[in-house]
Amino acid sequence: MRHALSLAEAGSKLGEVPVGAVIVGPGGIIAESFNQVEALGDPTAHAEMIALRLAAKVVGRHALADCVLYVTLEPCVMCAGGLVNARLRRVCFGARDDRFGGCRSIYRITDDPRLNHRLKVDGNLLGDEASEQLRNFFAERRLQF
Repeated sequence: MRHALSLAEAGSKLGEVPVGAVIVGPGGIIAESFNQVEALGDPTAHAEMIALRLAAKVVGRHALADCVLYVTLEPCVMCAGGLVNARLRRVCFGARDDRFGGCRSIYRITDDPRLNHRLKVDGNLLGDEASEQLRNFFAERRLQF
């Protein structure tokens, strides 16, 4: 999670909302990213989605059943759906997202029994640090405008 926090910080320096994601497989880190929505002009360029795409290329398949995602902010509905489709084993997130959370705060997509796959969810891993990082980013942005 510390590595994900450092990725989020790198993204914030580029004007991106500070979210970092790391996917770990049996041999270690296989993919990592930070948000790139602004840089790519792509509303789907969340850290999690980019990391999923990279991980799938590394392992050569879309199913990432032996992988764990560490992400600094609770995945949104879109990203939670991507995690289910990628069949990840587990997601560990830092800060809760009370506005858009797709794993615990608002929705529980990652363990919805109506879907074909469910994954283990652990929240609040370095959550205070992740929340502070987000608060600082948005406080600084408000001062600029």
